[in-house]
Amino acid sequence: MYYWNDLAEVPAGIGPTVITIGNFDGVHLGHQHVLARLVKAAREQDAAAVAISFDPHPAQVHRPDTAPELIMGTVDRVQALADTGLDGLLMMHYSLDLAALTAEEFVRTVLVDALHVKTVVIGHDVRFGRGNAGDLETMRELGRELGFGVEAVDDFGALPDGPESGRRCSSTWIREALREGDVRTAARLLGRTHRMRGEVVHGAARGRELGFPTANLATDASGLIPADGIYAGWLVDESGARWPAAVSVGSNPTFEGVSRQVEAHVIDRPAEQVEDFDLYGQHVVVEFVERLRGMVAYTGPEALVEQMRLDVERTRSVLSTESGMAG
Repeated sequence: MYYWNDLAEVPAGIGPTVITIGNFDGVHLGHQHVLARLVKAAREQDAAAVAISFDPHPAQVHRPDTAPELIMGTVDRVQALADTGLDGLLMMHYSLDLAALTAEEFVRTVLVDALHVKTVVIGHDVRFGRGNAGDLETMRELGRELGFGVEAVDDFGALPDGPESGRRCSSTWIREALREGDVRTAARLLGRTHRMRGEVVHGAARGRELGFPTANLATDASGLIPADGIYAGWLVDESGARWPAAVSVGSNPTFEGVSRQVEAHVIDRPAEQVEDFDLYGQHVVVEFVERLRGMVAYTGPEALVEQMRLDVERTRSVLSTESGMAG
């Protein structure tokens, strides 16, 4: 997949293209539904499949104090988009200048003049241009005027069963699930486990002192932090090795003065790696499979250690049914 950070990087000879536009936070099943249709249409029309996205998220520019937390960081978003089979991704820097373009100016400048669009594939709720004035009908009118087709893709309902059957798959729904610690529902909507990515940094070493050393993610790690609690999950190191892990999210109320953090205790390491297993400085990925319990303040270290042993056993049990345990 070709990746362009700026309109100026797009080669002059590109085209024709089939294009979609979106923030794609999470690249969830709803997004994948649109992107799959985009790729199929591009192949049918002998054109390049190109997605246009934005960084930062527009809400972070227009209303930074109330902007939603992002489900995933840019690195993971780009990789997830590449996995859909796109030929190209234009990640436009979102600014007030870009936001000031009218719907027609945006379409003429970006889609027609730079990308030589043949067809636009979009959802029914698309909004674009200054003040979000452009919608699906606007795009169709511009297509008729400027010579490109428009294909509208229906919403995607991700969960066929349960109390919310048929609800539209959305980033909002995924954020709701993660804030409740429901990483199982988030995974069903995402089509993969929810994950965070960050550097392993030194912490207070309390876990090591208690016999449960942890890899602590830096506070600037990317990915939405789920609700406080203990999770069964995986840790993927820089070599690509995937380790089963009991993951703690929260401030550890058994000890005072501890800030909220994400830390993963890798379990079932080979005997020869128990002493020299060092992840400090590595950029790792932590995947959340299932929430085991909430965060609890224990009477002291002994009670906490006993609970941690139980957490490790439950983690092992949960992950034994997950693919990749042997790796």
